[in-house]
Amino acid sequence: MTDIEISRNSHKLPIVDVAKKMGIKKDDLELYGNYKAKIKRVSKRKKQGKLILVTAISPTPMGEGKTTVSIGLGDALHQMGKKIVIALREPSMGPVFGMKGGATGGGYSQVVPMEDINLHFTGDFHAITSANNLISAAIDNHIYFGNALDIQKVLFKRCLDVNDRALRDVDLGSRRDSFTITSASEVMALFCLATSLDDLRVKLGNIIVGVNSRGEYVYVRDLKIEGSLVALLKDAFMPNLVQTLENTPTIIHGGPFANIAHGCNSLMATKTALSYADYVVTEAGFGADLGAEKFLDIKCRLGGLKPNAVVLVATIKALKYHGGVPKDQVFEKNQEALKKGFANLDKHYENLKRYGIPVVVCLNQFHTDTEEEIDLLRKHCLEKEYLFTVSTAYVDGGRGAIDLANTILSVPKGKFKVLYKLDSSIESKVRKICKEIYGAGKVHFSPLAKEKIRDIVKNNLSNLPICVAKTQYSFSDDKNKVGVPKDFEVTVRDVNLYHGAGFITVLLGDIMTMPGLSRKPNYEQIDVVDGEIVNLS
Repeated sequence: MTDIEISRNSHKLPIVDVAKKMGIKKDDLELYGNYKAKIKRVSKRKKQGKLILVTAISPTPMGEGKTTVSIGLGDALHQMGKKIVIALREPSMGPVFGMKGGATGGGYSQVVPMEDINLHFTGDFHAITSANNLISAAIDNHIYFGNALDIQKVLFKRCLDVNDRALRDVDLGSRRDSFTITSASEVMALFCLATSLDDLRVKLGNIIVGVNSRGEYVYVRDLKIEGSLVALLKDAFMPNLVQTLENTPTIIHGGPFANIAHGCNSLMATKTALSYADYVVTEAGFGADLGAEKFLDIKCRLGGLKPNAVVLVATIKALKYHGGVPKDQVFEKNQEALKKGFANLDKHYENLKRYGIPVVVCLNQFHTDTEEEIDLLRKHCLEKEYLFTVSTAYVDGGRGAIDLANTILSVPKGKFKVLYKLDSSIESKVRKICKEIYGAGKVHFSPLAKEKIRDIVKNNLSNLPICVAKTQYSFSDDKNKVGVPKDFEVTVRDVNLYHGAGFITVLLGDIMTMPGLSRKPNYEQIDVVDGEIVNLS
């Protein structure tokens, strides 16, 4: 059966019964039908659960199954009688209709209802898009009616939750501008880092919308629009509760990309999960050089989180890809390329150990993997003294991740630490990430980047974490440099201050904040037949 057929034929519990497993009463839910709900109140329980992060080695364009492993691990812990909640990001419709597809897992390791989650869900993305674009409308309306705030340069962009390369350059009549995808917008970023509606209001007010003639920043709060923005986001801000195929409680909320944003579900969702469960499994987008680094250096730092363990997902196909095999040949046998690809795994492992957290390597097994290939990887991990396990959750559900769950439960205690200090200069923070995490030899800053850094420093706003936007397919800023490139150079092309979200975004290479569609997008396959959606995955 296809993913959507498996999802459709699953036995779902009423969401009030799923909530009951967590200790949440019906009165504390805002119901969206029988199988979706928003959580209106957070538990006051003092004891917080243990936080497990799932990340991966550098991916192939086909993805490596972090969500499948995350769900499988959650289901396995659920089977073992643990009080567990899974916390994931909401899918963007950009990838759903583009190349990557949905983000609800796959096979027998899925969250449901799959169609709803992958499309409009509870409307959170629409609310975030609307709030973002209301800010843009207010900026241009303010300028139209006299520009009392003296905005000379607009820095805030409109957004849309669809991949559309034509929106990278638009003519607004009075100026040239561009859109970002909703997942890369600052409203999405701060939405996912806010801890309450009051905090959300402050963060929205701190968004920088432009610069006046004296070179001073102009803020959203100067437009007196925060109240309307909070009104738009009030319902969306409540975390969404759904379930896995095995009825494990799952909170899905917020959806920033990891290659052009910080790549984690909302802090509100994670803290809600930690307040109700003894174990929380969450994931960060793309490879550990992107999603995990931002999760640890941005989300954990700003949210006061201390993860207890990290699962580093690898696949045989990705290891061969980083061993130099073209993506259309990764399912063919090639032991030499596989061995060569181990270097990518080792670099990610080394990076994660810098944070002082126990790391477990997990092979997400595909049916094309041979015993010889699996044994080669197992032997390599044994020689390196890595904790190693195999997940077959895609085929076997939670039962296929029992060994992973047992390994996680037995990891030694770590001592979490971040990579850099906030009071270091912007340049030194960027260099530390690029050199220590990516392995770059040199880091260059474009004239535009240098100018923007000077403006940030002049306004005393440089003591913020760094969010690097770059390709997900390489440690470098060149997607074609697979494996573990050496002595490469990266260029910081642009810098954007996301003061509302509380971080500084730097763009490496030719990364775009508005993706384009592929030559053969998924939208060509999706349809409705006899009232049911088909080919959604």
